[in-house]
Amino acid sequence: MMILKKLKSKPYSSFEEITNYMENQIDYLQMRDDTLNIGFSKRTLQRDLKEIRNIFGIDIEYSASAKGYYISQDEIGNMNFERMIEAFDMFNSLNLAQDLKPFIHLESRRPQGTENIYGLLHAIKNKLQIKFTYKKFWEEESSQRHVEPYALKEFKSRWYIMAKDTGDAMLKSFALDRLSNLEITKAHYLQANLSQVEENYKYCFGIISPNDEVPQEIVLSFTPLQGKFIKTLPLHSTQQVIKDTEEELQIKLKLFITYDFIMELLSHGENVRVIQPKALIKEVKQGLQDALDQY
Repeated sequence: MMILKKLKSKPYSSFEEITNYMENQIDYLQMRDDTLNIGFSKRTLQRDLKEIRNIFGIDIEYSASAKGYYISQDEIGNMNFERMIEAFDMFNSLNLAQDLKPFIHLESRRPQGTENIYGLLHAIKNKLQIKFTYKKFWEEESSQRHVEPYALKEFKSRWYIMAKDTGDAMLKSFALDRLSNLEITKAHYLQANLSQVEENYKYCFGIISPNDEVPQEIVLSFTPLQGKFIKTLPLHSTQQVIKDTEEELQIKLKLFITYDFIMELLSHGENVRVIQPKALIKEVKQGLQDALDQY
């Protein structure tokens, strides 16, 4: 992983540059644990490159013209690669800085059901139906579900399994933290139409996917300060900036108008104004009025 970090920050690094970087990192690790005995050589590098390819699916190649190693261009733009580096940085920070605990403040939250991820991925990869117990927030009783799992999706620090319910053949999302008693059956299902799954959620903000509606063109106006946050952390992949001045940031989105999205807009309070469509303006106005009526 340290090699990946080096090549991400400086593509086309020579073997000497990689060696110097690795030796500095190893020196730091040995300062914290003098029992470590780690070395680095050209043979070690070739072995590490092979392991990176096998474990992470990332190819590192050598450019004769640039006289250095680099990560394949497709991998640089890969979101999974970026998230993997981010997770590694965070793990290292927490693992190597135990004496800095007073300066690292994590959110207190319960586990998000990720203990089932490996089992779910196994079921998805092998096209196996699954059964589980599921309890919605708004229902007292749990229900038994039998589904065909197609994909995993993350939204607002929660993980969901996207699956077709064998009961009504509808595509649904199930939060992993509401799921228990997972059983991976031996029953196979036919190849899922993944393009249909992607299309269903292409214009969704979150995990609610309307079945009979069409996505709307949405225009929002943000205050200049809030606009800076929206530019660095877009609301959705369809986001386009259409005006960026000292007075406002205007963006355009193509989305279904869902409860998730309305709640997101309400969370921005006076820092956002809906310009279009009229139906969304009405929904946000009603949400704000309902909030005011609480007082």
